[in-house]
Amino acid sequence: MQLSDKVEAVLDQAARSGIEIVRLSFADQHGLLRGKTLPLSGLRAVFESGCPMPSTLLLKDTSHRTVFPVWTKSGGYDLPGLKGAGDIVMWPDPDTFQVLPWADKTGWMLCDLTLKDGGEIPFCTRSQLRRATKALADAGYEHRSGLELEFTVLKLEDPRLAHTDAGFPPVPPDTSLTTRGYQFLTEAREDELEPIFTIVRQVCDGLSLPLRSLEVEFGPSQIEATFDPQDSMATADMAVLFRSGVKQALRRAGYHATFMCRPALPEMFSNGWHVHQSMIDTKTGKNAFSTPDAPLSDVGRYFVAGLLDHALESCLLTTPTINGYKRYRPFVLAPDRILWGLDNKGAMLRVVGDPGGPAVRIENRAPEPAANPYLCLASQILSGLDGMQRKLEPPPPTEEPYGEGALLPRTILDAIDAFSGSAFYRKVWGDAFVDYLAQLKKAELSRFFAEVTDWEQREYFEIF
Repeated sequence: MQLSDKVEAVLDQAARSGIEIVRLSFADQHGLLRGKTLPLSGLRAVFESGCPMPSTLLLKDTSHRTVFPVWTKSGGYDLPGLKGAGDIVMWPDPDTFQVLPWADKTGWMLCDLTLKDGGEIPFCTRSQLRRATKALADAGYEHRSGLELEFTVLKLEDPRLAHTDAGFPPVPPDTSLTTRGYQFLTEAREDELEPIFTIVRQVCDGLSLPLRSLEVEFGPSQIEATFDPQDSMATADMAVLFRSGVKQALRRAGYHATFMCRPALPEMFSNGWHVHQSMIDTKTGKNAFSTPDAPLSDVGRYFVAGLLDHALESCLLTTPTINGYKRYRPFVLAPDRILWGLDNKGAMLRVVGDPGGPAVRIENRAPEPAANPYLCLASQILSGLDGMQRKLEPPPPTEEPYGEGALLPRTILDAIDAFSGSAFYRKVWGDAFVDYLAQLKKAELSRFFAEVTDWEQREYFEIF
């Protein structure tokens, strides 16, 4: 179907659905959705000419502070078209049109970004994933991924809307538990969570997201949603929409959903994001990781070796928050070392599926739920492809996931240094993107080090 036909189909569907407004959103550098809301009458013009957006949205850290010196001659980065806080352009993707099930008469579309002259923006993370999938397609493969996404749902007690609660960032809301824990996969807790499960299911059904299951996770008020595999661009689009949609729909019902890795609340359990991935040989249509006489095919082993070889420098992409590194602890169903294993849930990479079976896949258990899905999945594709091209062999699979092997980074500072110094990512993404992302994360880290923490107060206030 030609673009013009797709546009007409969206406009027709919106009119038949009684849509009055349409949200246009793009996933920023953190994987957060930003955008504008337009009346339906203005949608055709946006398809034709795009929607202008402030370029500074690409330059903010997670507190929404602009990190780069936009009012200098260089603008903080040497990229024509982005200086002086000028505009960039959003282009809606008609294939992503949705009617939001929780918002009345509201449509939604995901957008790509360009410069005003139509030029590419290297900081558009959706475009980075598109380039990675194309590189793999050129090698004859399609990357498929399915997600297990853990998150915490709490009852919203006080949204903290006093003037003194505003800020960069604002004071977090006050919450209480929705279930007491730890009662992993128990039916009684599932029944208590049913009102929440119902809202999440309605969101997924209304958006045609491939929800596979909703489960009571290990910790208090913790839920896991699993999704069927699909091509990885669709997976990333789904992930940003799911996270945003669930937070919005549950907020309307009086809940606070958080995808923060390790909330600073009593007895909370860390949230992880397990990425199941396989490859389809586009010539045969078969699973390229599957072979009848071994847990993984040759291509699968090379892919694993690439993931292991680039795991350290990829951590900033799979675990981009300061908080996420507090999950890497032994014996808590989270990895803490760069290893692979056969159906071993303590290893960073877990091979799942019977030899020769159609569902053989590699599960990466390192990412956190706050990761930008486009950068996370792009890191998997590019790392695995590099292993394939170099025919790297992995070490033997581990049976002691917490007793051997190199450690994952213990802090985001280590992860920033590894990513910033990565010859691999500078080759595949260029210096501009690597320096850009590293500077954003360094700004967050600088603000963190400038704060006086509760730990410091307890440690020093009385004894000195």
